[in-house]
Amino acid sequence: MSSWLSDWWSGGTAVVEPATQRDAARLAQLHGASFHRGWGEGEFEAMLTERNTLVHRLRLGRKIIGFAVSRLAADEAEILSIAVAADHRGRGLSRNLLLTHLGHLAGRGVRTVFLEVEENNQPARRLYERAGFAVVGRRERYYREANGQQLNALLMRRDLS
Repeated sequence: MSSWLSDWWSGGTAVVEPATQRDAARLAQLHGASFHRGWGEGEFEAMLTERNTLVHRLRLGRKIIGFAVSRLAADEAEILSIAVAADHRGRGLSRNLLLTHLGHLAGRGVRTVFLEVEENNQPARRLYERAGFAVVGRRERYYREANGQQLNALLMRRDLS
């Protein structure tokens, strides 16, 4: 299938744009489907009003299928969460979302970006490594699974300047 036809078939071209207060419920739904401890609608509403938080949504047609959230402090930022709906993964959409989000962070004067990723989450690690992030530390037993198992987190960093 040609790319324009597959874009049309899947609901249009994916667009990364600033999220709004109206998106809070959908962002919470996506987060809950993607992570063991999902953030609630109220948590997203609060983040969307904070001046030091940057939230982008990934939209396909009229449907929000992903998001990226970062918190900024001086010339540094931490990516708090990034997610794409399960039925849209594996198509390079998260890469577009991440790179666009990083571009907006750079536009706000951010020079260094950090994030934490679960050590065994190979798709996320590949995404971040391909986007120029490098492992700079490790946190033992940082994440707790639903079954009580504790998993390590890797701290990753990328310079934007």
